[in-house]
Amino acid sequence: MAIMLKTPQEIEKMRISGIALRRVHDTLAPHVVAGATTMDLEEIAIARIAELGGKAAFKGYHGYPFALCTSVNEEVVHGMPNKKRVLKEGDILSIDCGVIIDGYYSDAAVTYAVGKVDPKIQKLLDVTQASLEAAIEQCQVGGRLFDISATVQELCEAEGFGVVREFVGHGIGRSMHEDPQVPNFGTRGKGLRLKPGMVLAIEPMINAGAPEVRVLADGWTAVTVDGSYSAHFEHTVAVTKEGPVVLTR
Repeated sequence: MAIMLKTPQEIEKMRISGIALRRVHDTLAPHVVAGATTMDLEEIAIARIAELGGKAAFKGYHGYPFALCTSVNEEVVHGMPNKKRVLKEGDILSIDCGVIIDGYYSDAAVTYAVGKVDPKIQKLLDVTQASLEAAIEQCQVGGRLFDISATVQELCEAEGFGVVREFVGHGIGRSMHEDPQVPNFGTRGKGLRLKPGMVLAIEPMINAGAPEVRVLADGWTAVTVDGSYSAHFEHTVAVTKEGPVVLTR
């Protein structure tokens, strides 16, 4: 495992990338409404990324054709924008996006409620987001990698939700995916020691029902096996001597 520690100067470059990515999400949020298509959001994102002087990190990555992953309801991750996929009241939509600026990557995801959603689904969103924030607090120098993982698992499973195993977080920097992998499940006190300069994309993917997922025939879209809804929140986080720094805030 080759972990690329970043200098303070590199972390600052990643912060610039991360702020641009947050602006993309902020631009998209008001457009996540009933009647919009996921392709509408893709087109808005492409224009905004270009306006900010960035490149879409996902487009062309291992052949993926879009700037966004737009995963609706039971779609866990890697849902593809489609002009025929029309959002409706009560849906949830996970938007995952990455940006490259000056050679440095940022990665962040948000799950949005489309209008008013079922209270049980709103709880799924709230708990998943809370698990991300709690996991970020574990990004302390000298801590263990799986303290991050266990924090997500403990919080979400205590509420009866399923923690996805097949997809995990990752290191990030001058590449989209670097070592180490960051699972959303694990044993507290285990895993490598966290060091200053590590930058991690932490991304809980949590199902309202069972944790199992399967990939559709398109080779990308992962869905829950039991048809339950799934939430996905992600930030890019730097481990520093002063504590965790969220670069995509």
